[in-house]
Amino acid sequence: MDQDAFRETYREVNERACLFEKSVLTNRCDCRQAERFCIAEREGVRCRSAAGQERCASALALLREQARFALRTHEDQAILPHGKAMRIQVGGMRGIRALLEPEAPDPEAVPDVDGLLARAEAAFGGLEGLPFDRIMPWIRAYQPRPRRSGRRRD
Repeated sequence: MDQDAFRETYREVNERACLFEKSVLTNRCDCRQAERFCIAEREGVRCRSAAGQERCASALALLREQARFALRTHEDQAILPHGKAMRIQVGGMRGIRALLEPEAPDPEAVPDVDGLLARAEAAFGGLEGLPFDRIMPWIRAYQPRPRRSGRRRD
């Protein structure tokens, strides 16, 4: 399947795309509202909740705005590179989880993005009330897996 046909089919099949798709597909986050699907040999993720998707959009917009300096991004940069998007998604969720569960060990994967954001809204009177200065170290510290080189070393 060529790339244009894939994109068109993807948009038709996935009417409510998961905004944490990158981190869900790499098994760094999970979500009770995420539903995986396949098109040809590729995998995608859709969100089963309109309210959940709005909450995720708000959280990501706030995290991205607050992380501009830490990630050295510009306001006009519409699409973030994969590594920076992963740092915001995974690092941001790990930071929020650490705020809500300071005694819990840091899991390899965040178990439920939607549940975590709902708890954060309730605990801080909305996502705008999050103490972003305590979340930014988690975003800065998260390192996506290094890119594999194309050469094999034997």
